[in-house]
Amino acid sequence: MAAVKLIYSVLSGTYAICRLNPDAAIPPWAVHAQQFYSITRTPDELSIVWPEQSVPKEAKASRGWMCLKLQGPFAFSDTGILTSFVDPLSQHGIPVFAISTFDTDYVLIEQKSWPAAFDVLRSAGHNHVPE
Repeated sequence: MAAVKLIYSVLSGTYAICRLNPDAAIPPWAVHAQQFYSITRTPDELSIVWPEQSVPKEAKASRGWMCLKLQGPFAFSDTGILTSFVDPLSQHGIPVFAISTFDTDYVLIEQKSWPAAFDVLRSAGHNHVPE
């Protein structure tokens, strides 16, 4: 199968990826965002991806992540979408954090890795468009 060429945009601002205990309540700071965010609870953790400026300094978090939105929607039967985007980054040692929704995928990349990531994605045939 040929590699899928994707169109993506970069959401404004930076994000924090937070980890809370699995039985923790959703904190008050993670209630009203006007932009992208994700809250996921598993038996092992409560994971929150939130605009960085709203995450308290004392929160257990990895900060300074940029969020890339793949331009969907993608059908569930489409295979290789996320792989075609993430594999080139992985091959160049660029860490990612991926979140999928019903219509599309979001890939978070550390801000410090963005210049290299941009070059890698362009070389892989993916196209950046303004948000």
